[in-house]
Amino acid sequence: MAGERVKLEVAERETRGSAETRRLRKKGLIPGVLYGRGKTPHAICIPERELRRVLTGTGGLHAILDVVLEGQKTTHPSILKDYQQDAITGRLAHVDLQEVRLDQPIQAQVVIELVGESVGTKEGGVLSQVSREINVEALPMEVPERIEVDISEMHIGDTLRLSDVATQEGVIFLDDPEETVLATVTVPTKVEEPEEVVELDEDGQPIEGEPDEEGAEGAAEGDAEPDADAASGESGEPGTAEG
Repeated sequence: MAGERVKLEVAERETRGSAETRRLRKKGLIPGVLYGRGKTPHAICIPERELRRVLTGTGGLHAILDVVLEGQKTTHPSILKDYQQDAITGRLAHVDLQEVRLDQPIQAQVVIELVGESVGTKEGGVLSQVSREINVEALPMEVPERIEVDISEMHIGDTLRLSDVATQEGVIFLDDPEETVLATVTVPTKVEEPEEVVELDEDGQPIEGEPDEEGAEGAAEGDAEPDADAASGESGEPGTAEG
């Protein structure tokens, strides 16, 4: 379970805009917004190293963040609502935090993790994971970090659906249990070599290939070579001279 509460100190931003966010990132700060429950959102910034620390703990992305605004003592239990990453570097570029009540359920996306080796893959089948996340509803402290699904009994031709997964206490699956396919094991696709096309003549007999150009030229040259005796005008018999 997430069940981990991590303190996170943030500072409020006085100004907004792309120039300000670039300045913050150069200083190692991640811009973000803290959305309150019916309150005005706070524009905030968080040290990148500190943010990564709290999001890579036991609770992962579902950890409960006890957010404290700089200079205040009030704690705002919050969750990570959304985040953006730089397309090139992969570094965090912006985060949205949502303040929550710990006694009211929330909706979240949870990762599906396939565990075990299926019988079907041992038989030569191909395992495909179709859905990698599902939507759930639970109290903030009860949202699971991930849901592990055992695939060891899957044979070739089997389909694993959400309806096959045992429910967890306090967690409600929101996706359609029959329509949500998690994994399949299928027969590997055979790659067939193209058949050689043989041309037939009028009698249905294979047409032999044409001689290559070099052979054809050689044959032509051989046929065209003149007889040495004929070229010299000699017939091989002594000639007679008229007197």
